[in-house]
Amino acid sequence: METRLSFRHLSCFLAIARERHLGRAAQQLNLTQPAVSKTLAELESLADVHLVERGRHGARLTPAGEAFLRYAVGVAQAMESASAALHGVLAPAVAILELGALPTVASGVLPDALLRLRRRQPQTGVRLHTATNQVLLSALKAGHLDCVVGRMAEPSMMQGLSFELLYAEPLVMAVRPRHPLLNERPVSPQAVLDYPLVVAPAGTVPRHHTDAFFDAHALRVPAHCTETLSVSVSRLLARRSDAVWITPEFAARDDLASGELARLNLPVSNAEEPVGLLRRSAGAPSERVEALAEILRELTQTDARGSKPGIRKTAGRKRTPNKRTG
Repeated sequence: METRLSFRHLSCFLAIARERHLGRAAQQLNLTQPAVSKTLAELESLADVHLVERGRHGARLTPAGEAFLRYAVGVAQAMESASAALHGVLAPAVAILELGALPTVASGVLPDALLRLRRRQPQTGVRLHTATNQVLLSALKAGHLDCVVGRMAEPSMMQGLSFELLYAEPLVMAVRPRHPLLNERPVSPQAVLDYPLVVAPAGTVPRHHTDAFFDAHALRVPAHCTETLSVSVSRLLARRSDAVWITPEFAARDDLASGELARLNLPVSNAEEPVGLLRRSAGAPSERVEALAEILRELTQTDARGSKPGIRKTAGRKRTPNKRTG
């Protein structure tokens, strides 16, 4: 295998690992899907093991594929660096941090973190990618992101990744000032359903907690609610209408602090979800990743002491993976 494995095989495998779909991998590589399937078959023949399971809904890595991915990323990056050196390509003057983050996190803790990173490392550029947790972790494992600020996932998605706890935040219900529900004492879950809801999409952790809250009161999130991961759209819907925005607290922190939005007196109990820094386990982290990690620790430890709203630190830094992927 060592003498016949080529960069073509690795590129194909990494594209499939990131996209979880042969057709999308083919588009990314500017190839036909049959060509991608043939290259994958060649790789599996060389390895003498099944690396990818293909089905109607896409492709996922087998345990052997997950194990191979951890090393394929490093090999591909080394081959790219060697090729650049042979062709006399100089390293760019600006180092780029490829950072992934959940939308609610990107609008919460990251602005302050990126401002500090700019002051400490002015020559570091940042490309911020926001998506669902599953998409971000797939890109991280495939080597297209340096780190992710997100949540734990099911054990199969956490293979080859480490998770460092930063903070845990609850869900809140945010509405415009002078919303009719602010006059109710107490606010009932049934009364909330009399107004339009803005919630996270199905399959995400915030939506799981939202559904669990209403289920506990023998209620259900209506089908005609607005489902979105966009913080900017959600906050404007809440500010410009009677919609109730159910969101992780940190996403609405600035609006709650400024009075642009108000918090309903209806706590969503047992809905705190840890947020942390995810990195690949193999290999030493880059200087820019370590710098960002230190800044995030500073910010979240400060918030845990109560100087800023929206952060609740939990004991320890490790957490057992769960089966929610949002």
